[in-house]
Order: sequence, then C-alpha cells, then structure tokens
Amino acid sequence: MPSISESILITGATGTQGGAVARALLREGVAVHAFVRDPRSTGALALARAGARLAVGDLDEPSSIRAALEGRSACYAVTTPFEGGAEQEARQGENILAAALEADLPWLIFASVASALEAEVPHFASKARIERSLEASSLAWTIIAPTYFFENVLGAHGAIPEAELALALPGDTPLQQVALGDLAALVLAVLSRKDEHIGARIEVAADAPTPLQMSAALGVGFRELSIAELTARKPDLGAMFAFLAARGYAVDVPRLRAAYPEIAWQSFAEWAVQERRR
Repeated sequence: MPSISESILITGATGTQGGAVARALLREGVAVHAFVRDPRSTGALALARAGARLAVGDLDEPSSIRAALEGRSACYAVTTPFEGGAEQEARQGENILAAALEADLPWLIFASVASALEAEVPHFASKARIERSLEASSLAWTIIAPTYFFENVLGAHGAIPEAELALALPGDTPLQQVALGDLAALVLAVLSRKDEHIGARIEVAADAPTPLQMSAALGVGFRELSIAELTARKPDLGAMFAFLAARGYAVDVPRLRAAYPEIAWQSFAEWAVQERRR
C-alpha cells in the first residue's frame, strides 16, 4: 500500500466516486487532502472527522487548485458534468492540468470513464478532451476509467428502490459495472505500484449483469424506460443509455482481474446481498 508519508489531493472528495476513494485511502493511513468548496458541508465535515485535511477551493478557480496541490505527492482528479455541463467539466480538467504543471505535481491520476474515446456522449467527450490534454502534457499521469457503478441503482436517497428498478436498457442487455469499493481498491493498488502505471489507461468493470438479473438480485421488479423520453428530459444521459443499449462498454474483465488479484472484485449479486442487509 502507499507510504503513509505520501499526501494525496482528491478533487470531488464529497461526491460518490471521490468520497469512496478518499475513505479507502484514509483507512490505509494515507494523508488525504480533500478539495472542497464548502468546508462546513455535511460531506466535508464527515471527511474531516475521518481524518482528511480539507483544502478549500473551486475547480473553476485555478489559483485555488494550485494552492491545494503544493506539496502533494499525487492527485486523484474527479471532474463532473452534472452541475454545469460537459463544457464546464472540460474547463475544470484543463484548470487541474494547468495547476498541476505550475505546482510541479509528481503524479496526476485522472478519473475518466470507460469508452470515453469512442462513445458519442457529451460527458464522455469532455473526459476524452481532458485525457488528450493530459497525454500531451509533460505531467506523469495515469487514467482510471470506470464503467457504471453498482451504487447507481440506489438513487439520490442511497437505498434500494422499493418496487422496481427502472433503467433505459432492454432487460436482457448486459451492463458492465463495478462497485465503488472495488474502484477505490484499484486506486490503492495503482498508488502502491506507481512505476508500472505511469502512462497507463485502465478501464474498470467487475461484472456485466442484465437489468433483469440486477432487479432479481435486488428483489424488485424491472421496468424499461424509454430512451427517447430520457433524452428529451436529460440529453446527456439519454445519449449514454443509447450507447449502452447499442454497443456498451468493452472492458476485458478477466484480464483486469488477473492484473489485480488483490482486489475482491464483487459481482453485482454479492454486492446486492450486502445492500439488502443494511
């Protein structure tokens, strides 16, 4: 595991993915600096109680990113299109890259998405733009590109849906995905094996259940949503589910498992059993 003397800045630390990675690092004794906009928010206070040091700033303010990166040994950079859109996400990525160069950051690990370089999905394309800029820079970099998260089925309330799982996919279409805990374990593995991961791009999935298999594991029914209706309401998500229905992610899961045997790599069914017991 990473040396306890290392200090890692995590952007998006109060979000789903960044939070999972931050908590995993903290459990291993790594010095985590959580980049937050509001140090008084519930998420920020929870991270501080868990042992994280809060670095206050905004991804739209490059000077605050640079200040937070000073003296850090690495950064796990999570950006989001779900507040200001894909264009804002691309700008945030460029701000992180510029700040990392100015701060002489030793290593930038960027959280992208699987199939970002192929799929015509706005928030995939914004991450692809960041990837290309990162690869063209003089920074030492690694790209971690997860698929869909198991936890996405929990929704805003963080609970299994009471009656049905609603997805804009046919019931028999496999959907590659991964548990947040296993993604965080992968980040730990990457941090502990830096030399072999510089310049690497890792797509991440652990299982590929169909929506019908997912709903059965959760103990609820399944309802297929209309992609056309989803696109009318949320064009970005509509484009993503159209891609997932037509083509889908293409992670080589057996190869990934072989490369990281230290990770549990839960199946969706195993994860669902644990969630139902909560």
